[in-house]
Amino acid sequence: MLDERKAAILRAVVKEYIDTAQPVGSAHVARIGSLQVSPATVRNEMAQLEREGFLAHPHTSAGRIPTDKGYRFFVDDIRSEPGNLAEDERAQVQEFFTRAHGELERMLQDTSRLLSNLTTYAALVVAPPHEGASVRAVHLVPLGARVAVVVAVLANGGVEKAHIELPEGTGDERIGAAAAHLSAHVVGRPLADDEPIPTTGDAATDKLVNAARQALWDYHDSEADQVFIGGAARMASTFQAVDTVRQVLAGLEQQYVLVGLLKDALGVEGLTVAIGAEHGVDSLAECSIVVAPYEVDGSHVGTIGVLGPTRMNYPQAMAAVAIVSARLGRHLREG
Repeated sequence: MLDERKAAILRAVVKEYIDTAQPVGSAHVARIGSLQVSPATVRNEMAQLEREGFLAHPHTSAGRIPTDKGYRFFVDDIRSEPGNLAEDERAQVQEFFTRAHGELERMLQDTSRLLSNLTTYAALVVAPPHEGASVRAVHLVPLGARVAVVVAVLANGGVEKAHIELPEGTGDERIGAAAAHLSAHVVGRPLADDEPIPTTGDAATDKLVNAARQALWDYHDSEADQVFIGGAARMASTFQAVDTVRQVLAGLEQQYVLVGLLKDALGVEGLTVAIGAEHGVDSLAECSIVVAPYEVDGSHVGTIGVLGPTRMNYPQAMAAVAIVSARLGRHLREG
């Protein structure tokens, strides 16, 4: 446990380094802080913080920079009051969700861009899984003489689409009968529900109903977790070293890694912050991630977060993720 003076010095170093990306000297801390102690005293305290692993001392500078341990202290210290978005940023979030509509996938991609614009970091959104979502509507639409598309609109805003082959000579009347029967027996039930559908008494119609349902199941089973990424290039520009940029972009391309990172937040209340090596992904060791689940009807259905350098603006990033995740869950619930 740090005493109050060391804690105040560490907070000052972290805030200054976040703002400037330059090593922070003791004289500067003494000047900007409210400690009312000499630069020599601050220098001695910073040396002790370095020995305890909270600060590091680059060889080319007289100043010091925070370590992952230093950032961890800072984040834990502000967790109860992470900060607030500026009034114009809150207005931007309000306007976005007032106007958001359309398919779930498009909205989640747009949400990732919104969060990236707010924070200047890469934003990531994992879509809700569809298997547990109930079917709100189902349609069977012919696209030609031998092909039709079956579309299931889900209660969580998702849409599942699959194509089926029509037997030769299938008329609109039979397609309509199959669509009506399918709708009568799958609407209100989970997409993954495998309870048999009663027969219609017409073998050709039943074959069409079963083909449509099977096509939806097969399409859904082939779908991996969807992750939507916004602002990758903007976030990469916050790193100066070319090798670091290359590693970060490579990490962002490995979507299964990102899904794992974000899904770890499911079942966790509130915000989760992983700093540097804490998240265990070597290619992103110089990054931190701030994530939170978003909820529909009290259940965690997906995850939203930002990925940025370890010197990210944690108060602003935490506030943005908290607000956008809450608004996204509310929008899905009301929509």
